[in-house]
Amino acid sequence: MGSRAKMDETDSEILDAMGELITVLVGRGEKIAQRFGVPAFCLKALHVLNPSIAMRDLGKYMHCDPSFVTSIADLLEKRGLARREASLADRRVKNLVLTDEGVGLRDKVEREFMAAMPWNGVLDKDERSCLLALIRKMTAAADGSTTTCTPPATGGTEAGEVSGTLTSV
Repeated sequence: MGSRAKMDETDSEILDAMGELITVLVGRGEKIAQRFGVPAFCLKALHVLNPSIAMRDLGKYMHCDPSFVTSIADLLEKRGLARREASLADRRVKNLVLTDEGVGLRDKVEREFMAAMPWNGVLDKDERSCLLALIRKMTAAADGSTTTCTPPATGGTEAGEVSGTLTSV
């Protein structure tokens, strides 16, 4: 039996607290996505599409395999939330562009998501600025390793699926 490496108590508490915060944020995101009838992984794509982005850039931003970006684009197109367009600068590049319905949904989702964030109503403006600076400092110091994202493996047989109709709130 191996023994656990000695960890600074504060570092251990930070790790636990960050894990708890991420769990809360993911849970809130999943509930919001469910209310609007889209998979949670599409929330980030909707956020990034302002109003368009090259599909390869979306993949880089989301740290996703190109085939998964294609799946996201297919899903958004099927729902009438986005469409693919050839870039005016380079016709080999495909942009994903929000439709008017997509812009409307993105705006509704973002308002609801921001209202559900745990720092709203708890942290004042200076504390939020400090939190942002700390998050950016930690992110910049990260090792930069890339991972690919895939549809969620949890949630049963319909994980990653969308409801038959979009819900507008």
